[in-house]
Amino acid sequence: MATVVLVGTLDTKGAEYGWLRERLREQGCDVLLVDVGVHAPPGDAPAADVPADVVARTAGHDLTALRTAGDRGAAVAAMAEGAALTVAALHREGRLHAVLAAAGSGGSAIAAQAMRALPIGVPKVLVSTMAGGDVAPYVGSSDVTLMYSVVDIAGINAVSRLVLGNAAAAAAGMAARFEKADTGGTGRRVVAATMFGVTTPAVDAARARLAELGYEVLVFHATGAGGRAVEKLAADGMLDGVLDLTTTELADERVGGVLSAGPDRLTAAGAAGVPQVVAPGALDMVNFGPESTVPARFADRRLLVHNPTVTLMRTTPAEMRDLGAELGRKTAAATGPAEVFWPLRGVSAVDVADGPFEDTEADAAALEAVRRTGVRLHEIDAHINDPAFAVAMADRLHALITTQGATS
Repeated sequence: MATVVLVGTLDTKGAEYGWLRERLREQGCDVLLVDVGVHAPPGDAPAADVPADVVARTAGHDLTALRTAGDRGAAVAAMAEGAALTVAALHREGRLHAVLAAAGSGGSAIAAQAMRALPIGVPKVLVSTMAGGDVAPYVGSSDVTLMYSVVDIAGINAVSRLVLGNAAAAAAGMAARFEKADTGGTGRRVVAATMFGVTTPAVDAARARLAELGYEVLVFHATGAGGRAVEKLAADGMLDGVLDLTTTELADERVGGVLSAGPDRLTAAGAAGVPQVVAPGALDMVNFGPESTVPARFADRRLLVHNPTVTLMRTTPAEMRDLGAELGRKTAAATGPAEVFWPLRGVSAVDVADGPFEDTEADAAALEAVRRTGVRLHEIDAHINDPAFAVAMADRLHALITTQGATS
């Protein structure tokens, strides 16, 4: 029988979770109720299968101390940490086929952190009062399904009965499918590749070569969310290799563009020992929205209107030097096989001879910084979008994966 784990604050929403549990049971699901509330639930609240004090203790916190301190922010953070560890353990034990929560802002923060701790593919449904706004903090790089609650999670009424009923039915259906699904995949090894419009020819060529070699290639648009998704998949152990051809998100993080993937970009595969080959794809640019949105401090910089909603800014020699050092340092720190490929004739479709972002000084500064990190470096006399460059990266990744598999 499929099991749905309910993650909820029973001190404030006990009646709603009791109702959800009954709806899930009507759908033929087993239910585990995890209490993440800080205060004692009222007497009519349903009994939790995992009480709040156990959740807190799982993360090394004492629930009584959290209550006494009276710091709501710290208490929410502590319970979120405990909830994440709790659901991850239930998943490992085979006792979780979906997770469902219904909450306001605080409960949503706790439940979302717990959901993000689960691998991609595990069903996650969050009914939230916050789902009508910016949901990026809740979803992150995971596959959380968000439903707007329409009304507050405050009793079962004409509207909440419909919304929560739909959520319960959705979670039950997902759980039943997940329990029976063949999650073994296609049997082919899986590689992630990062792409931008200005590196598409390279990724297309690399993907074709990797497909010839028997790989399933997952392509991610390097728009911040794409990079974070690659990092999560690598951390979750779902990748056999990473062809990180497009590392432009590093430039946005360092310079202040709108497509940053955060400071941890280019770290998860290395930490997990996943073989990777890395290139400076689109490091020549920082991304902004329409030209009118480019910050005034960049008024004297070289800009390129890519389309009406995207404006590109050329990175300077100093910025490229920093980016090269970061790229080399992070790649060199990998615990598994990791190497850098550098195209000597340009790093994007607009970084070409007589192109709008041609800057040999900037590219040379980045390359010299990479050399100084001591990372294994392949300097290829080609443009990044030349098929020969892409195929060389693909072949080397295949060699690294094959060698690692033979020695493991």
